[in-house]
Amino acid sequence: MNAALLAVDFRTPNRLWLLVGVVALAVSYALLQRRRQSYAVRFTNLALLDAVAPNRPGWRRHLPAGLLLLSLVGMVGAFAQPTANRRVPRERATIIVAIDTSLSMKATDVSPNRIEAAQAAAKSFINLLPKRLNVGLVTFNGLAQVKIAPTQDRQELLSAIDQIRLGERTAIGDAIFVSLDAIKSAPDASDKEAVPARIVLMSDGSTTVGRPDAQASAAAKKQKVPVSTIAFGTAEGTITIDGQAGPVPVAVNPEALAKIANDTGGTAFTASTGKELQDVYKNIGSSIGYTTEQQDIGDTFVGASLLLLFAAAILSQLWFSRLP
Repeated sequence: MNAALLAVDFRTPNRLWLLVGVVALAVSYALLQRRRQSYAVRFTNLALLDAVAPNRPGWRRHLPAGLLLLSLVGMVGAFAQPTANRRVPRERATIIVAIDTSLSMKATDVSPNRIEAAQAAAKSFINLLPKRLNVGLVTFNGLAQVKIAPTQDRQELLSAIDQIRLGERTAIGDAIFVSLDAIKSAPDASDKEAVPARIVLMSDGSTTVGRPDAQASAAAKKQKVPVSTIAFGTAEGTITIDGQAGPVPVAVNPEALAKIANDTGGTAFTASTGKELQDVYKNIGSSIGYTTEQQDIGDTFVGASLLLLFAAAILSQLWFSRLP
């Protein structure tokens, strides 16, 4: 069953009183059938009837009538102007995907490593978003930069993600500022009507260089741009750095990212595997790429009613050579 039909509202619910007429028809039909049975038992030679018509229709003779009554229910529902919440793609919005490209993303605590899992998940996320949305790509290590300005060209974005290279340090605050600047450059940003925008920032660490997170969060909040964050990785992550003996721990820092999300009105997520990261991006894509609108679903009721009417007519003709 369509989920929309589980939460139906009616613009003119008073018209549903016509269902009383449908109930009355059902009751009268049942009474007539009982009367017919009583009459048949009273005046019919049952032995002769069994010999002449051993295969009586039984339940089949009631099915067309039942389908007819159900179709009337559907028609009454359509007449009452039913509506339901439906998930539809956003017509306009700007999404900035900000990806951490610091050296800690080489850690192999996530298979095959953090950066490759992040690339795969980010590409799935971009493909999930409605085509009309403008999507931009920002990468950040010690330097935050716009790799792709907001665009509807998905192939350009996917190619840029494949070309990501890692570098030292992590500038999360700068990444937010750069993302905010990218949003201002979006094709429809100059319109008088405010266009929804959001930053989706994925990182495995915390800021080590550049402007502080609090300053960036304040700027995002002022511009009414929520920052949803994804803390990606595990506490056991390590990398090998030339010139240093032994592995260097690079544990994920979800607390710092969660504070950014909370301060800007975004949502904080964590993911410790590539599959979890895919699921998080899917969750975010469903919430920011689509909106819920109340739409008329009278056509659904009419369509169902027509199918029931056709079924009633076909079965009645096949079994009894007449219309119900």
